[in-house]
Amino acid sequence: MKRHLGKWLLSCLRTAWLSLFVPWLLLSLSASAEEVKQDRTDLIYLRVGVLANHGVQKGIERWQPMMDYLSEQVPGTHFEVVPVDFDEMSRQLLAHEIQFIVTNPGQYLNLSSNFPLSWLATMKSHMHGGATFAIGSTIIVRADSEIYTLKDLEGKHLVASDPQALGGYQAAIGLLHKMGYNPENYFGSLRFLGFPLEPIVYQVRDGTVDAAITPFCTLEEMVQDGLVKKEDFRVIHPTLPPGYDCLVSTQLYPNWSFAAADIVPPTITQKITQALYALEPDHPAAIQAKTLGWTAPISQLKVIKLFKELQLKAPAPPLHYTVLKWMEKNKEWGLTLLMLFLVSTVYHLWLEYKFRQKSDFLIDTERQLKDKALQVERMKSAAILGEIGSGLAHELNQPIAAITQYSEGGMMQLNRHGDADSDLYELLAKINAQSARAGAVVHRIRGLLKRRKSQYEELALDEVVANTLALFRREFQQQGIVLTREVRGEPYSLLGDEVGLSQVLVNLIKNSLDAMSEMPPERDKRLLLTLEYGERQASISLVDNGPGLKGKAQDLMASFYSTKDDGLGLGLAICCDVMRQHKGEFSIGNCCDSADMPWQEGCVVRITLPKVVGGCERGS
Repeated sequence: MKRHLGKWLLSCLRTAWLSLFVPWLLLSLSASAEEVKQDRTDLIYLRVGVLANHGVQKGIERWQPMMDYLSEQVPGTHFEVVPVDFDEMSRQLLAHEIQFIVTNPGQYLNLSSNFPLSWLATMKSHMHGGATFAIGSTIIVRADSEIYTLKDLEGKHLVASDPQALGGYQAAIGLLHKMGYNPENYFGSLRFLGFPLEPIVYQVRDGTVDAAITPFCTLEEMVQDGLVKKEDFRVIHPTLPPGYDCLVSTQLYPNWSFAAADIVPPTITQKITQALYALEPDHPAAIQAKTLGWTAPISQLKVIKLFKELQLKAPAPPLHYTVLKWMEKNKEWGLTLLMLFLVSTVYHLWLEYKFRQKSDFLIDTERQLKDKALQVERMKSAAILGEIGSGLAHELNQPIAAITQYSEGGMMQLNRHGDADSDLYELLAKINAQSARAGAVVHRIRGLLKRRKSQYEELALDEVVANTLALFRREFQQQGIVLTREVRGEPYSLLGDEVGLSQVLVNLIKNSLDAMSEMPPERDKRLLLTLEYGERQASISLVDNGPGLKGKAQDLMASFYSTKDDGLGLGLAICCDVMRQHKGEFSIGNCCDSADMPWQEGCVVRITLPKVVGGCERGS
């Protein structure tokens, strides 16, 4: 009984203790949570922009312990590292997304001209005995390169990190400027690869470029990390300052520094500065950040002088670099603008194509209208000339017939009286022959006007040429023209229209005589007529040494086109028509256009007649 009573009392006590302790415990936990929440709410979150010269991830690994150290040393604050490049640092400062920056003095001077910044401390290098001057440019080439001096870099292809990088570009350009070279057009090409820095060295190693501009000690750090081999590279214009561990091509400038924006309260700025100065070299944050601590800000006089010499106070990156950066940050807008540009370009090209198409159509239509108008004008002229020619031929037939009859009657009378061998009889015979010839010409003109077919008969071409030249014997003597006649090949007879061919030769010889009449009297006047008999065709060429053609050959052979004041423009047109009927060829040109001419001045005319006129028979 007592035993059961003891158990009951113990159970009651346990229940009462739990009922009192559990609510107290819950209240305590709740109060602690509220206190932690209240502490979190009171924290000031601060972001520090750091140049990510080795990439974002490595930037976080290097600088976040330093941010944790500052969070411990400055109560009520929480620091966060933000690895950025030069352009992003400027943008985030403008947008108040970061309150502090850790960068080189060149970038600080650029930013301080646009943003109010306070220089807090300068970093002491973890190498070179903690030197504060640890920024410079090292120009590296392959070990087997033929580049040994700065002069050898002329016209070569280089790479660098960024146009705003003091050690990665600007210091090297300052060196070239100081040595008397013009950096703007000194290199064959210069490309900026941005961050991280390792690909810049790889470009030299792989032979993609001739040289690279790298920040001070970049090559040595990559060799130490096992990324490249030291024997594969060589430094151009090398110097090793006393107490330093790396080769450098330029002078050295102040190391990276810690700066604050004006929006940060002075009390926090003061505490941060004290914390930076108090950082010991063996502290884990200092070791991870590769620094021996921080010291008072170093004078930027060297950087200011460099910028003044190069006028780099506000360097503008290349346009393509800016565009690519903007495209990376605004992909949607960039793609929209790109599509709009492509569509606009295609639309512009399509409009230009349609415009040219319409323009060509209008030009072609205008040309056709002009040709039609010219054809109508020629048809009118041909109709008028046909009427005049028909009437003139009809009227000339009667006097020509009378001359023929009178000459024949006189010849008959002389024959009756036995005077057939007299000079008078010979004169009447010539009159009779020429009147018959004139009648044939008139009949041919009427045939041309009425489009009759020519009469083809067997003829000797050399006799046609001789008879034609006989008509101009007197004019040759009056103008003092030296006529040269050549016959090549074995002569043979061919079918043709003797009257028509005589007309062609008369027109051509008359044109040559008219052209040479304009020559000065003291000049020699020469005319070469060549008759050549070929296996299938016979050809006649007429060459004079006159002034040559005064227009295009195609225009001169058109109807009613003449360069003479008293010309009708029908001579060459009739020649073309006659040769067309004979299935022959007719061409005219200047002597200077042919290499086989006896002289280079004057005009040359060629006519070609087939030995057998296709489709034509005797008397057709």
